[in-house]
Amino acid sequence: MFGFLNLNKPGGMTSHDCVAKVRRILQLKRVGHGGTLDPAATGVLPIAVGKATRLLQFLPENKTYEARIRFGVRTTTDDLEGEIIATSPAGELTCEMVKTLLSQFEGTIEQVPPVYSAIQRGGKRLYELARAGESVEVEVRTVQVSKIEVLAWYPGEFPEISVAIACGSGTYIRAIARDLGAAAGVGGTLAALTRTESCGMKLADSLTFEQLGSHSLITPNMALQHLNVVTLKDEDARRWCQGQKIAISWKQLSDSLKVCDEDGRFLGMGKVTNLSSGNLLIPKVVF
Repeated sequence: MFGFLNLNKPGGMTSHDCVAKVRRILQLKRVGHGGTLDPAATGVLPIAVGKATRLLQFLPENKTYEARIRFGVRTTTDDLEGEIIATSPAGELTCEMVKTLLSQFEGTIEQVPPVYSAIQRGGKRLYELARAGESVEVEVRTVQVSKIEVLAWYPGEFPEISVAIACGSGTYIRAIARDLGAAAGVGGTLAALTRTESCGMKLADSLTFEQLGSHSLITPNMALQHLNVVTLKDEDARRWCQGQKIAISWKQLSDSLKVCDEDGRFLGMGKVTNLSSGNLLIPKVVF
């Protein structure tokens, strides 16, 4: 088996749990995922099957989410899974007041990931250190948020806002919820999260665990259709599959290109570099 699955992750499972369950369903050891989702979150979890695990790094990076943020509440984990550490009734807050703050969180921004996160330090996850009671300092990271759109407003003593967020890899929606609440002066936490797109896969096309066995895999050609493709003729294709570099007339230098034969069969991933004698297609991943 060689390809990808667009899994609709249910709430209450870690991404690792989902990979383990897919292994059992497909009776296959080699399975990986394309980006961690918190246990409480739902939605698109890209799954690579078989040798396709080697291609996860080449999938599109942008992601979209629908998030519900609660104001007036702060928690240890920056979502409702954690312990409440402070409450501040925020009934006076309005949607218009929050809208004026959203531009602070669009574009290239700096954010501090939640202490309870899967980031590794010294061979351990930060959430493991936090649960062990160790003091955890989290480094600021630069992330890209291309758009935040308001979907709905829910007034009350602890009002909530529902937003659609389009962002790059590494962005923590929990951190946006926390920091938006801080900007509003009342605190905030993530109340619910659904990932609607990841690695080019959309929620509308996702599958439940029960549906996995009855659907075919997404082929590498389909999953990597955002990339340019180099087509090799028979002899060059044979040499490529042996791991050899191929002289080509491709004009643009590129770090990631799909490589196929004349019948459209996917052969792997390559990059084009320039030498004084001409351009070379160099193997990165060969199947």
